[in-house]
Amino acid sequence: MDAIEKDLLLKIADLHGVPEGAYNIRGNGETQGRNTTANIDIVTKTDGNAGIDIFIKPGTKNESLHIPVIISKAGLQEVVYNDFHIGADSDVVIVAGCGIHNCGGVELTSRHDGVHTFYVGKNAKVKYVEKHYGDGDGNGKNVMNPKTVVHLEEGASMEMQTTQIKGIDSTNRVTEATMKAGSNFIVKEKLYTHGNQTANTDFVVDMNGENCRADITSRSVAGGESRQHFVSTMNGNAACHGHTECDAIIMDNASVTAAPCLSANDVNAELIHEAAIGKIAGEQLVKLMTLGLSEKEAEEQIIKGFLH
Repeated sequence: MDAIEKDLLLKIADLHGVPEGAYNIRGNGETQGRNTTANIDIVTKTDGNAGIDIFIKPGTKNESLHIPVIISKAGLQEVVYNDFHIGADSDVVIVAGCGIHNCGGVELTSRHDGVHTFYVGKNAKVKYVEKHYGDGDGNGKNVMNPKTVVHLEEGASMEMQTTQIKGIDSTNRVTEATMKAGSNFIVKEKLYTHGNQTANTDFVVDMNGENCRADITSRSVAGGESRQHFVSTMNGNAACHGHTECDAIIMDNASVTAAPCLSANDVNAELIHEAAIGKIAGEQLVKLMTLGLSEKEAEEQIIKGFLH
């Protein structure tokens, strides 16, 4: 890897080099490194689609999987399909993410569309961390369209932590989940847009099993002329508990829309939604500026704390 690729890997996966355990590193449309373990196998797809199948044995505990994607070749566009088969009673951490560095000029767009499908076995636990980051000379465009599909068996749980750091000109972020009895689904989304960037987020959760629980939280900051659109649909089809929340800070000439939707189809479905959009409070700025920070530095500290 060159210096640019190493920097991207650090930004999206906190990796200074080759990770321990199982991993698959994809760079500029090709596999740049792979390692499997006794409990985690990684297989290249053979159906004509780009991507991999990951098989995690039942009962696997305290193991991790890294599957970062980096693009430093200007104008490269790809669609990648990754399927995760997570065995019953396992407990694993999966670190993903994509970094794009585009210096190809105004006419070139670098794009990564990632479709991740999770089949989480009975009583299994998954923590999934995904970061998106873009860089370059400001001329070429960086586009990412992640789609995550989650199937939770009885008693299974999955926590998703998704972050768009900066530099993504356009993104359509889709998450779909189906839940069986006693399952648990937690999503923590952090999103920052600036300039003329656009970001669309769409969550659809079907809560089909008794006593399943879902908690979706999105925190975002929109600056410059950027535009954000948040949609969250929860379908309570059984005795369940669901909560969705969108909390956004708007700056400059940006715009943010939030459209939470709840559908209760069972008398014992408990569904809650919250949405708040506002600007940075003036007293917060004043307090930090009295400590010696400039207005811009104060804004940066407030944003950092909000998205922490």
